Amino acid sequence: MEHQQQAVLAAADRLVEAFGRHDRDSYFAAFAPAATFIFHNLDRRLHTRAEYEAEWALWETRDGFRVRACRSSDQDVQIAGSVAIFTHSVETDLAFNGEPSTSTERETIVFEKQASGEWLAIHEHLSPQP
Repeated sequence: MEHQQQAVLAAADRLVEAFGRHDRDSYFAAFAPAATFIFHNLDRRLHTRAEYEAEWALWETRDGFRVRACRSSDQDVQIAGSVAIFTHSVETDLAFNGEPSTSTERETIVFEKQASGEWLAIHEHLSPQP
């Protein structure tokens, strides 16, 4: 169990680090194609990774969206068979059209262990920090 928790934490760290570098390719590679996404600042669920990638591209072109840094704290992992639930607090430095902004949120990422042994994210839920 401890080994699996460490593997999930490593997968989550790679995902958060890629996001914090605005490394689109590495970030989206951490998600399964059928992953779903619920963001508090979006009016609908995104049903696939491709839908999220299209939304991200829109944010970049329309809003000048750029991730400048991302810090994860208060991490926890629960393992349930081939599924792991990762929760954390996340502080993100962003820029919109060059204007800096910082968000503080709570996030749940559900990972599923693949046949290869790799943990891929299959769901992400982001909510504002109260």
